[in-house]
Amino acid sequence: MNKLSIILSTIVLISSACSIDQTGQHMKLNEPMPPIALKKDSVLEAHGNVRIDPYFWMRLSDAQKTAAQLDEQTQQVVSYLDAENTYTDDLMKPSEKLQESLYNEMVGRIKKDDSSIPYFKNGYWYYTRYEGEKEYPIYCRKKESLEGSEQIILDANIRAKGHDYYYASGLTISKDNKILAFAEDTLSRRVYNYLFIDLETNEFLTDVIINAEPGAAWANDNRTFYYTSKNSITLLSESINRHQLGLSQENDELMYHEKDPSFYIGVTKSKSDDYLIIYCSSTLVTDYFILSSDDPKGTFNQFTPRIGPHEYAIEHYQNKFYILTNWDAPNFRLMETSEVRTAKEHWKEIIPNSRETLLTDLDVFKNHLVISERTNALTYLNIFNQKTGNQHYIQFEEPAYVVRAGFNTEFNTEKFRFEYSSLTTPRTTYEYDLDKQVKSILKQEEIIGGHDPKDYITERLFAEGEDGTMIPLSLVYKKELIKNQNTPLLLVGYGSYGSSSDPYFSATRLSLLNRGFIVAIAHVRGGQEMGRQWYEDGKMFKKKNTFKDFISCAQYLSNIAYTSPKHLYAQGGSAGGLLMGAIANMSPESFNGIVAAVPFVDVISTMMDESIPLTTGEFDEWGNPKQLESYEYMLSYSPYDQVKAKNYPNMLVTTGYFDSQVQYWEPAKWVAKLRDLKTDDNMLLLHTNMSAGHGGSSGRYQRLKDTALQYAFFLSLEGINK
Repeated sequence: MNKLSIILSTIVLISSACSIDQTGQHMKLNEPMPPIALKKDSVLEAHGNVRIDPYFWMRLSDAQKTAAQLDEQTQQVVSYLDAENTYTDDLMKPSEKLQESLYNEMVGRIKKDDSSIPYFKNGYWYYTRYEGEKEYPIYCRKKESLEGSEQIILDANIRAKGHDYYYASGLTISKDNKILAFAEDTLSRRVYNYLFIDLETNEFLTDVIINAEPGAAWANDNRTFYYTSKNSITLLSESINRHQLGLSQENDELMYHEKDPSFYIGVTKSKSDDYLIIYCSSTLVTDYFILSSDDPKGTFNQFTPRIGPHEYAIEHYQNKFYILTNWDAPNFRLMETSEVRTAKEHWKEIIPNSRETLLTDLDVFKNHLVISERTNALTYLNIFNQKTGNQHYIQFEEPAYVVRAGFNTEFNTEKFRFEYSSLTTPRTTYEYDLDKQVKSILKQEEIIGGHDPKDYITERLFAEGEDGTMIPLSLVYKKELIKNQNTPLLLVGYGSYGSSSDPYFSATRLSLLNRGFIVAIAHVRGGQEMGRQWYEDGKMFKKKNTFKDFISCAQYLSNIAYTSPKHLYAQGGSAGGLLMGAIANMSPESFNGIVAAVPFVDVISTMMDESIPLTTGEFDEWGNPKQLESYEYMLSYSPYDQVKAKNYPNMLVTTGYFDSQVQYWEPAKWVAKLRDLKTDDNMLLLHTNMSAGHGGSSGRYQRLKDTALQYAFFLSLEGINK
């Protein structure tokens, strides 16, 4: 036997890989061997610091992944990912029946034949519906009356045939109601092609626009179409082009080119239909260019000069623009200006900045403004009467909930639609009379098999952070549950980009609650639950606050005996996966299990590579590691770089082979390094969806298989097998 064979045999004999039997106990005999990733040391040097990355070789280009013939490197990567999938399947095999039960009950809660609430626009009622076992939506409309005959304008189920992944987005109809443009992605790389359908003949036009972003706008001549084109390498939105129906894409005219790669751009149309709007957005700056929709051959004009950090949003009505802006207003204020004098010096304040309340959105009506607000980790709707100047709030009773504006297409109405949800109440769409201050239910999400919110309890708690900051928590559990140190609890979090983790209802979550779990949301810094400063205190050189807040929440829940580290679990995805990686390194003893979905964990290498999608657009979120101070700070928390030889919790890591947001090699490398260095015998699993990207599977049922796997992972660790 040669030396390599002896080493491999020894590894097999001493392998500490484990699986879970139906009592939740670890099994040590006749277990499958965990994959051992090939090591090829790469020397990565910056600022005089040298990092040795043995798994850097796992990075593949898009061309390699989609090539008809796999080269040697690609074959090695695919073989490794396949081996990890097989290993995960083998170790989770005892939970197969549990996964099947979870999947069936989650699917069973979905109303098979369902439709959205119709909305009226330009002479037609529009709605989306689902049929039976079909995975994808059917987009429909009826002319003038809901009693009229249905016209199917797009059946995504037909378009999805023959594709492992399918997603239709950016549906937009010409003002004369005759042409539908829609974008579709069949690879999950978030690169879309725009197609056009003649709605009078139901035939496809010859026009095809490739390499686009979903989201586009028609000029009022019904022939001129504006869209966003992507950089084929970085996949960043790069230019706004003008397309004339009947001509090839080669003839399209460049209308705007963004030279700063830190900006995302797009084009849309105002609610009034009067303006075409190009928007440019980075972490700290937004910028707009406007053009009359009646002037398709015209040139876009900048709304106000791009000077310094300034974020704002605009909405047009009649002869004015409304502006939500953080100009001298950290939590934003509402202003207005004439449509012919849009520069900032002409803006007039309507609602001032508040120290406690963040203004997040605006809906404009003839006589009212509806301002969406956020304070104290809750959302609110503030109704402003433009005639009287009076304001009032729509009232809600539950301690933790989320409310947001619905789809409101008309100006000349006193009816306002909004959506309400809580940890116990399914999504409910209301119509609210802005004058009479009365709300009525239009539709509530139906949970097949029944669901009574009174069977569950919602709580709001506050945990003290390491620096004394009080961190909000939202919790839900079954009413009859007795909370103690043996209670399983799932703590979820995100905490990046100012994206708030709201306490919304989840029908899938019932599968955990009904099996005795508490589910808690940690509203950590990095989101905007407590206002704009909450975000500022969880980014850049304060990013570690996000991780410390989550750990403080976990330890608080154990200290008050709602659970204990042996029964505490954590879950987060994408930037929330970064959070999972950080807490696994910083406080592994606080958790029994962690699920990290599509996790951003290789922070330094990704942010050093400007060819990777999202990198340049996020320097103001994480920092630019090409600058020494940022490099050192980011390196100090980067989960991949901070893996050490120590004990880690049980971990399930998921990714998508075609993910353009967080490339698959980040979680793959992370798992390989964890497996090489960790000193425990806990489970470490990697599951790669080989036909999907950042969002996982595309169908409304298919995606639940991933959820069933994750839930089975938690439940099996608790010895719950049905």
